[in-house]
Amino acid sequence: MGKQRLQQVADTIQQILGDVIQNELKDPRVGFATVTGVEVSADLQRAIVRVSVMGDEAQKTETMGALQRARGFLRKRVAEEMRHMRFIPELHLIHDTSLDYSVRITEVLREVEEERRQNPPKLDDDE
Repeated sequence: MGKQRLQQVADTIQQILGDVIQNELKDPRVGFATVTGVEVSADLQRAIVRVSVMGDEAQKTETMGALQRARGFLRKRVAEEMRHMRFIPELHLIHDTSLDYSVRITEVLREVEEERRQNPPKLDDDE
């Protein structure tokens, strides 16, 4: 299968899962979760689904656990939406921490900027 077709399948799965997680999952343990990306294997047997979760560590763990338990339901909903496909990939959910990392970098940069405002660098008059 061509790369463009695989990307279309991955994008469609991402859109479906994002909608199902936000609007259909009734599990109260699922907090604010966003599907940030999907990678589909060339044989369409596996899909790696990256999920970003907001909240503290306990909330993130609880949400990812609830999503893992809901994999069958999620896969069923993907199959219902993608009736034209012969095979629906097995979903492998992983916690995407890249958003957490970028938020932390932004915080550090703000701290550095604030430190510079409070203690501006001294210019030497000798130069």
